[in-house]
Amino acid sequence: MNVVNDNPVVLFGETNFRNKKVTFGVKMDDRRRHMYVIGKTGMGKSELLKNIAIQDIQDGRGLAFVDPHGDPVEDLFDYIPEDRIKDVIYINPADLEYPIAFNVMEQVDPDKRHLVADGVMGVFKKIWVDVWSPRMEYILNNTILALLETPDATLLGINRMLAEKEYRAKVVNQLTDPVVKAFWTEEFAKYADRFASEATAAIQNKVGQFVSSSLIRNIIGQSKSTLDMRKIMDDGKILLVNISKGRIGEDASRLLGALIITKIQLAAMSRVDMPERERKDFILMVDEFQNFATASFANILSEARKYHLSLVIAHQYVAQMDEGVRDAVFGNVGTIVSFRVGAEDAELLEKELAPEFMATDIVNLGKRQIYLKLMIDGVASRAFSAMTMDTIKRLPIGYRQRIIDYSREHYSARREDVEKKIADWHAPVTADISRFDKSTAGRFYDERPQREMRSPRPNYGESNRFDTLPTRFEPRPQVFQHRPAPSEVRAVPGPMRSNPIASSKPPIKPISFSEAIKSGPVDFKGRKLEPKTVVPRPKVEVDVGGLRKILEESMNKEESPD
Repeated sequence: MNVVNDNPVVLFGETNFRNKKVTFGVKMDDRRRHMYVIGKTGMGKSELLKNIAIQDIQDGRGLAFVDPHGDPVEDLFDYIPEDRIKDVIYINPADLEYPIAFNVMEQVDPDKRHLVADGVMGVFKKIWVDVWSPRMEYILNNTILALLETPDATLLGINRMLAEKEYRAKVVNQLTDPVVKAFWTEEFAKYADRFASEATAAIQNKVGQFVSSSLIRNIIGQSKSTLDMRKIMDDGKILLVNISKGRIGEDASRLLGALIITKIQLAAMSRVDMPERERKDFILMVDEFQNFATASFANILSEARKYHLSLVIAHQYVAQMDEGVRDAVFGNVGTIVSFRVGAEDAELLEKELAPEFMATDIVNLGKRQIYLKLMIDGVASRAFSAMTMDTIKRLPIGYRQRIIDYSREHYSARREDVEKKIADWHAPVTADISRFDKSTAGRFYDERPQREMRSPRPNYGESNRFDTLPTRFEPRPQVFQHRPAPSEVRAVPGPMRSNPIASSKPPIKPISFSEAIKSGPVDFKGRKLEPKTVVPRPKVEVDVGGLRKILEESMNKEESPD
């Protein structure tokens, strides 16, 4: 168990007012209002974060350091004292032979399932913003909620749920949430095949890109997670996350980083069941945080303080943030530290640092020079200038390999063991016919014995679209009566029944071509067509005399004067 140093101040800068250097820092209570660091690349942001992390580690505090570059987090090994070796949990996806187990969907309480689903949805929405749609969100949300009720489910189950009908039937049969179950039984089951394929194709394509990589699959595909974020926070552990883009790829880095941060957020919010005085402070430090800032990140900034979760976030320019996250940052962060930035960001930061500093001052800062507003006893100070501290000296003796070996032993598994478990999980699902009653089982099984037939349809709903490939089922369920197949039908002795429909039709007698010409027209039913009888119309005589008289009277009337 680590012992927390009573020193409440973490130092990170030196004032240079009137050529007098005074080292300063921020108190623990003020750190709960969070710290925001911005600056161009190469200005010293990572060194600032590393100095703060070193002091937290050596003072006995718990923290999580999420690094998308790799070098800063590896440098921290040289500053970890011997008495904290067992507190370190090192996540390095590039260590392919010893994958860590991280299952965000493991054993979630029923009243918190919607929170986990929202968090995972936020991660996917952040990563797939270019293809996101309301229909995709709707189907994916119900898929995740269904899997959260399934024992040993992982994110690998998303594609399996959409692609394998037997697995889908198994999951849906054990659902207890009536709304989620109704989606699968009354709505998704009625989708036309073409519509269902179009609706799920984008989800399967995107999820498939991740799970097809053994690097990601071996981490998120283990059903029993070795990381308990709530325990890590409560026990003050050191969580070092090395998700270097250069080693594992940008998309994999964003996915793992966002999932880990989401899990930390959920663990912090679960502290609501603990009295506030018993909540240990835990520091979350994220470099290039815009890569992992989901829509729920704004909630962390606004609500994390009450759960004693303090954030230190850094990135390069404001435009990297979504509008909602940007508003949350400038609306909730207590300490703002600015290195040199571009002209557009300088105009925005000028509103925070004025009247002491203008935009032209901010764009001309040198390396390690900062302008900042510091939270002091709950009140933001006026802006002032400073220099960041020199890098803290390394310990005389480093324990890098001991730390890595201990973390592997307690939080990782051998690659071949993990891949075997995942392969076993992917084994074909055998339908459990004992779960179906007689009234609905007929929709799942063909009554014909020992013949090739369709696989059973799952027992959820009268309308169903879950047809599968031909298969055999032995033995046949007892609830069905034997109905002989056509090949099994034998001749029954006795008089044959006459077919009244067939007997009423006159037989068609074939005739030769010459006879057909002589006989005249015949219809398709073999009946001879009689020629039509034309009845002449009676001829009407024209009264020529009467017509002449009418014409003469008309002409005389026109010639007579008025």
